[in-house]
Amino acid sequence: MDYEISQLIHFALEHNMIQEEDIDYSVNLLLDLLQLDDIHLQKINEPVKECVSILEKILNYAVSKNIIEDQITAKDLFDTRIMNCIMPRPSEVHKTFKEKYKISPQNATDYYYNLSIASQYIRKNRTDKNIRFQQYYKYGLMEITINLSKPEKDPKEIAKAKSVKSSGYPKCLLCKENVGFSGDWQRAARQTHRIIPVTLQENQYYLQYSPYVYYNEHCIVFNEKHTPMVINHQTFTHLLSFIEQFPHYMLGSNADLPIVGGSILTHDHYQGGNYTFPIEGAEIIKEVSLNKFPHLKIELVKWPLSTIRVTSLDKDELIQFADLVLENWKKYSNEILNIIPYTNEVPHNTVTPIARMKNNEYQLDLVLRNNRTSEEYPDGIFHPHQNLHHIKKENIGLIEVMGLAVLPARLKQELELLRECLLENKIFADYDILKKHKAWYDELRENKIDQMNVDELLKMALTKRFVEVLEDAGVFKMNKEGIEAFIHFVENIEGGDKE
Repeated sequence: MDYEISQLIHFALEHNMIQEEDIDYSVNLLLDLLQLDDIHLQKINEPVKECVSILEKILNYAVSKNIIEDQITAKDLFDTRIMNCIMPRPSEVHKTFKEKYKISPQNATDYYYNLSIASQYIRKNRTDKNIRFQQYYKYGLMEITINLSKPEKDPKEIAKAKSVKSSGYPKCLLCKENVGFSGDWQRAARQTHRIIPVTLQENQYYLQYSPYVYYNEHCIVFNEKHTPMVINHQTFTHLLSFIEQFPHYMLGSNADLPIVGGSILTHDHYQGGNYTFPIEGAEIIKEVSLNKFPHLKIELVKWPLSTIRVTSLDKDELIQFADLVLENWKKYSNEILNIIPYTNEVPHNTVTPIARMKNNEYQLDLVLRNNRTSEEYPDGIFHPHQNLHHIKKENIGLIEVMGLAVLPARLKQELELLRECLLENKIFADYDILKKHKAWYDELRENKIDQMNVDELLKMALTKRFVEVLEDAGVFKMNKEGIEAFIHFVENIEGGDKE
């Protein structure tokens, strides 16, 4: 292990994870972890660009010496402990971040993001395996991702995970107490996890990156307190406060209601990053002028989900407008379009807000959402309908709202089989996992298909399906009736909508 440890130490120095003064300390931590008595550090002359191959060799050694089991979860827990031996302490990361922020916000986030990749907190070797492509359809250039970054667990690992008693600490995956958390068979190790304090309108939040980065610099900004998601005045002030501090980032929030919200509603948080989403490039249906808001540019966006876009140099006026939209939308009713705001006292209407800087102005997208269910649509009236569940059944959260599909890993194999069936190399009926795609498959077969066009055909078909998913989630449909109602809602917002 002399050579591998020497390489790892060299890697850590090259990536500014440790300093020369830290070498002996880090080496001794590694010796203890690997149950070694001594080491002869070797001089490494060539650059060490990545550490994945080094970690693989160390993990193989640990398995051979019965230090760990030969299982994915055991290896993930252990290699995180290995990387922790060469990690700066949280206070050091924060100190460096603040120093680099003085140069520029981007300088600070570049440092922090690169550290997250170098430390294997973001396992880029896995996220790079995700299938990604762009395809134009109807509303613009949509983005499709099939998420392959989470490794599958074998039955023994699943059984172990079930036997682990929940301690209730940390309370959830977003709590600040996850920093340095060792993890277990149910929860990922977080010894390499570092967070950056961010003040949003006198409230304490923390910045971190998503370990599964679905797009460039995919970050999460979470509340210091374990408190539920809510969309209110404070939400808008927080989003705009953040993009003031990090103008190269966008930041949005999932809705605060089940079905139309994200997967974690128990902890107040936002998601952002250094990325331009398809929704930004969408066309405009109409610009609306309101007497009460003379300094705002208010636009209705041609997008499958009903989106009001407001742009201004005047942050306070923009927030006032957002408050008014939310207030009016919460009580808006249009039974013809199936939009009902309450069942008894249970609310259905809320918004998904997205903030960004555009040409040095504040810009806020307010996406109108409704989570009502019915006998016909028990999963949600404004949710992917049953005929689309073969592609996407999960909640349509912030990322999908902005035009980036995050589709389940199962689709990789299913699409490969569909491809072979369409080319008549395999028989559709032979595969049970394809049954859910039967109607779609019959539809695809109506095209003239050959080796040259099958891949593009499937890309287009998948994109079309994703757009249909988004259209199902839209409250005002992009037809004559829906657009007229949408315009009427916004144009009458000053006096309260009477619809």
